[in-house]
Formats: sequence, structure tokens, C-alpha cells
Amino acid sequence: MSIQVTNLTKVYDTQKAVDAISFELKKGEIVGFLGPNGAGKSTTMKMITTYLPPTSGIVNVCGFDVETQPMEVRKRVGYLPEANPLYFEMYIREYLTFTANIHKLGKDTKNRIEEMIALTGLTKEAHKKIGALSKGYKQRVGLAQAMLHDPEVLILDEPTSGLDPNQIIEIREVIKKLAGKKTVLLSTHIMQEVQAMCERVIIINSGKIVADDSIENLKQQNTRQDVLIIIFENTIDTQLLSKLNYLNKYENIIGNQWKLFTDNPDSLRREVMQMALNENINISSLQAQVETLEDVFRNLTTNKS
Repeated sequence: MSIQVTNLTKVYDTQKAVDAISFELKKGEIVGFLGPNGAGKSTTMKMITTYLPPTSGIVNVCGFDVETQPMEVRKRVGYLPEANPLYFEMYIREYLTFTANIHKLGKDTKNRIEEMIALTGLTKEAHKKIGALSKGYKQRVGLAQAMLHDPEVLILDEPTSGLDPNQIIEIREVIKKLAGKKTVLLSTHIMQEVQAMCERVIIINSGKIVADDSIENLKQQNTRQDVLIIIFENTIDTQLLSKLNYLNKYENIIGNQWKLFTDNPDSLRREVMQMALNENINISSLQAQVETLEDVFRNLTTNKS
């Protein structure tokens, strides 16, 4: 395992920011780490990267303990924190050289810096001081320093923060290319990012893990009720809907578009089609509503504190 977290707890005075959580990440996995603000995501990441000591529990990274072998952990981890700390008076290459010297890259320093500049799309801005960059390009510099020493594990806290849509796609592709090569724990509030890059997600709420599974399994397990979305060509008499045996309730979305709630979608679908045939009603569209990751997130993190 690249990351093993066992009963990890962090207490600030009387508040448990992280409450006895456990999870594992295998080599090559890209895992989304989700949770509302204040759930404990950043605190967990800081403990994994040795920036914060745990109150209790065990964290191993590539077989090394974060408390007793912190330097070995740091050699193997690349970290992009949520508040990206940079030296604004340094030029990009100057800063990356400084970082490379910390990691003692030696003769590989120049080639590795140019490789990271190209990989993160910094080539056009590489002559500038960091303070003169937009927030998006500063974020790219942070990502470049996190990957500079070719770490086995990447801990990325909001890596696409401040990027425009095109930049987000570019950075997403960079991270996706790491699949199978590096272990990535990725925190973000953008669900599309998670779905684009991760097959598995861990959801934390109020310091506790409330879900750890593949995205598809979570969608299936947390669907509260099946929903059919139907669009009629003309106005429908709601009394006809009320007579449907397999319909629990209905809601008007807009115009002739309706949401039908049921415990038996296949039977309701057949019943609706028979009703349309009997009443000479034309249906433009009838399809199942797909549960989204946003829906799962809300189900698992609302009113759970």
C-alpha cells in the first residue's frame, strides 16, 4: 500500500477535527477526497504529509511512519496545499531550482525543471517572477514543485483552484496521465473533476469517513428512490397521473416536463406507456434520472453533524 491510515485522530482543544478514520490507497490509484468545508480534509492531508502531528493513530506512506520517519515520507511525497505557498519575488526557474536543491536532485535539476515547466504549461510564463503571475499560473507552479522530485505519492489539495476552464482541462489531463504510475489523493469541491479523474472516492464529514467506494457503487447505494423524467407533447391532466398504481408522487419540472417517483421504474414505465396509448397522449421523452455524484455527496453530508 502507498498510503495506510489507521484510526487517525486530530484534536484541537475540545474539537475533533479528524475522528479515528482509516483508509488505504494502493499504488497507482487516483482517489478523490471529498467533504464540506471544515470536514477534516485538509487536516488529514497535512498529517499524511508530516506537516501536522496526529493526536493519535498511525499513518504509513510507502511503508514509512509519518511520526518516526518523517524525512523518508517527505522524500516520497509531493504536496500541493490548499493555500499554495510561493516566494513571489523569485522567478519560476529560480524557485524550482531552489526546490530541486532542497530535494538534492543534483545533475538532474535542469532537465527535471524544464520537464515540469512543459508538463504544467508554464513555458510561456517561465521568464516571469511568480508574483507577476495570475492565480491560475501560480497554481501551476505549485503543481510543478509538487512533482519536481518525482515522488511516489501526490497529495493535492484543490489543485485546480483559480484555473480557467481550459487550464482545468489541461491540469486534469496531467493528473490523469499519472494513473497507474503514482498514487494521488485529490481534494476538490468540483464534482466534475472527481468524476473525470477518479474511479474511487472517500467522503469525510464532521471528521468521520461516511463513504469509501467506487463512484458507481456509491450512486447505486445512495439512490433514495427511482425517478423517471417524462415530457409530454401537450398539457397533461394530473388526474391521469394520480391513477397510476406504481407512482409514489409526481412533480412538475417546467411546462410539460414531469418528474415521476417510484419504487418500481420498469412497471411504472409500462403503466405510463399504456396510459398514453389509452388516452391518445403523445410522449416526447421518457427516461430514468441518473443519480449524480453531487446527489450522493448531499445525501451523505447533509444534517449528519
